[in-house]
Amino acid sequence: MSASSRVSSRASFLVEASLGALRRTLAMARKEFLQLLRDRLSVGFIVGIPSLQLVLFGYAINLDVRHIPTAVLDRSQSTLSRKLVGELAATQTFRIVRSARSEAEVLELLERGEVGAAVVIPPDLDRRLHRGRGAEISILADASNPTVASAVALSGQGYGRSLAARMQPFLSGEASAALRLVPGDRTGFGPESDLVRPEPVRVEVLPFYNPEKRTAVFIVPGLVGVILTMTMMLMTALALVRERERGTFEFLIATPVRRSEVMVGKILPYLVVGHVQVAIVLALGALLFDVPLRGSLLDLGIGSLPFLGAMLSMGLVVSSLARNQFQATQMSFFFFLPSMLLSGFMFPFESMPRPAQWIGELLPLTHFLRIVRGVLLKGAPIEVLWGEVAAVLAFLAVALGLAVRTFRKRLA
Repeated sequence: MSASSRVSSRASFLVEASLGALRRTLAMARKEFLQLLRDRLSVGFIVGIPSLQLVLFGYAINLDVRHIPTAVLDRSQSTLSRKLVGELAATQTFRIVRSARSEAEVLELLERGEVGAAVVIPPDLDRRLHRGRGAEISILADASNPTVASAVALSGQGYGRSLAARMQPFLSGEASAALRLVPGDRTGFGPESDLVRPEPVRVEVLPFYNPEKRTAVFIVPGLVGVILTMTMMLMTALALVRERERGTFEFLIATPVRRSEVMVGKILPYLVVGHVQVAIVLALGALLFDVPLRGSLLDLGIGSLPFLGAMLSMGLVVSSLARNQFQATQMSFFFFLPSMLLSGFMFPFESMPRPAQWIGELLPLTHFLRIVRGVLLKGAPIEVLWGEVAAVLAFLAVALGLAVRTFRKRLA
């Protein structure tokens, strides 16, 4: 055989081998694609995850904080005070939801997280205004969320400047009678011009619970809930699936243990693990980021217990429905993503559209974040936050009942 024949034969062999490899690869790809189409859960995730992300990021996530729930303590009860409250509501930053009767009630509303701001109007508003002594309106802002506090400060101070400019013509455009009594080389009585103020009215914004508006103070307590959601769900979501894949599930089938006993027995050890994780996050947060721990750790432990149970029960629901660890991870992520985005952990809850807020209220992480921030940052006792604890307990009951109902002591 000549050299040219050998080269031609080798080239033909390489071409045939390459075509064969390509046909086998395409056949394998076709088989994998058909198998993927037969798996309805995987198809659902292929369509659902990008759709969910688009809706959450494009529709529900909004950094423009508006309609902050606001309480009003109006000690003046005058025509002017009611007009000022109406103008504050017209800014669309504040949404008046409560009328308080005392400072103690205002602080309690802020502790519970029912309001993000409170407007306090003094009883001598009209008298101080007309005497030229400078009327003052106070706005208390819940600065445990720096984004909300910044929006309150920006809107409140801007409204104060606008109001002062509008009130000056109301005072005949001249200096008040009290200011005319001040000598020419003085701008006020005493060492500071507190008794007589150059502006007729002032809006003072007072940040509570996080006066420095540090982001770490807001984020670190929220990380307690986010970490527990992720780890507790994944641990239990993979528990039963792992036993099925390893073959140890057959021993569980042979035992006389009931379904409810299996579920509760699998949850109990992770409750201890969850509290250990809470302690680690709080210790590192206080050590590295100087996060204050104003409330009782016992109250925090009591508030954490139903949330841990809810997340573990939800993990068992996923574990009962998934056929392998990959599906269990996908389903856990499908629950974790809306929980993180719609709970108020990253984005202000008040800025979300109403439908997104309704979904967020169904998620246990939303209520747990209010509990942990209320206890740690505001020093609120657990009985003040009982409504949030009750919401988590309701989710726990539903999730645990669903886990028991979906669990089957059989291999298929």
